[in-house]
Amino acid sequence: MESSEEEIYSTMFSSLKHPVRRKILRMLANKPMTFMEMVDLLGVSSSHLTYHLECLGELIFKMDNNNYKLSSFGLATISAMKGVEDPETEPKRHLKLSFKWRAVFAALLVVIILLTAFSTLQYASLNQFMQRQSSLMAENQQLLSWGIGTDKVANLLDNVAKIDTTQYKIALLSNTLEFRQDFGVTEEILKYSLTSSQSNIDVDLRFRANHLSRYQLTQIESTPIYQQTQPSDILQIAKGTLDRYHSYSGDSYLEEMSNLLSAVNKTDNLSIIQGNLKLQITSSADETEFLWMYSERGIDFSAKSLRMTFQNRLLTGLTDGYFLFTVGNTDLAISEDQAIDRAKNYVKTLTWTIDGKQVTGFNTADQPVSVQLLPHPRGNSVALIPYWYVVLSLDRTFSGGINEVSVGLFADTGQVEDVQMLSG
Repeated sequence: MESSEEEIYSTMFSSLKHPVRRKILRMLANKPMTFMEMVDLLGVSSSHLTYHLECLGELIFKMDNNNYKLSSFGLATISAMKGVEDPETEPKRHLKLSFKWRAVFAALLVVIILLTAFSTLQYASLNQFMQRQSSLMAENQQLLSWGIGTDKVANLLDNVAKIDTTQYKIALLSNTLEFRQDFGVTEEILKYSLTSSQSNIDVDLRFRANHLSRYQLTQIESTPIYQQTQPSDILQIAKGTLDRYHSYSGDSYLEEMSNLLSAVNKTDNLSIIQGNLKLQITSSADETEFLWMYSERGIDFSAKSLRMTFQNRLLTGLTDGYFLFTVGNTDLAISEDQAIDRAKNYVKTLTWTIDGKQVTGFNTADQPVSVQLLPHPRGNSVALIPYWYVVLSLDRTFSGGINEVSVGLFADTGQVEDVQMLSG
């Protein structure tokens, strides 16, 4: 049981190293929230919130009504956070938490047994591969996964990230496999620890439809050990990483992205478009982000994108949704001004429960707080539809500090899809 609890601790803490992610969990512990509600309360950009939500992985999930909610694992994580932050005032809760973890792990064991039953043929093949590679991977047997295969993980670490895996002992901390009904694909999430006498790092991987969807590296102690010295120029590092990822995945769109990056000669904050491909580069003191996304008729489909994040010239994140998402349409039948008007009129007809009472008669200020065009799927689909997110100020503050409302509506039909009351 002790080793099982260590795996749970490692999985949980690898998602909690950033204060913004801890704040997201605390917010969702109070109630489910929409994407724009979290953007507003956190004061971060949409792209940064997307990144942090990706990092939280299975701690959260998106419901059919587009609200984000804590999973059972996320609820256990919140309890653990409270136990750590206030251990003296809640000793009984701390004891109950240990029981919850055991229950969670027992459920995971059941899932593992079922998956194993359905994966006999695959494991036979994987075991043969491991036997052939035993001289090189004797200490790294934990690279086995349910669906993607040992060689795919090793190839990613060795040939894309260029980490010298021969210097590390690699352990699989967790591995989850589920069918994403909203996207219609199988999703596998893996978490590894790489330890050596010189370096200690964690690597999180997500594969959708057997295609890399996310790579995230966290430095626990010291920097990674590379196969060769890294270049000093961040542009050269980015181009090399993109070319290696292209060789790894074989997707043709990566060649277009490489050509667009070749037209850049500096990493100052910039935006460049070539055909339907847009590249944005954002630089701060020690972090540089490269974001390629599909753009058409002035609409940026940010979900259909490839994002690479470097911190101190170290690749810490790679997220690829370009292969998965499609463009449903680019129909802007509803303009920004029309979206604002529709949102205001909808709020006037709104009935909302506040402190257990049905409240009506909401009115909003003339000028919106914010308006964003952020395409996302309609229903269970990977087809992105232009979508307006409108945040309005209410004319007064209600119980609980509610003084704003967010309205989401599709730009092709004007249909209101989501409404949330916000505490500004």
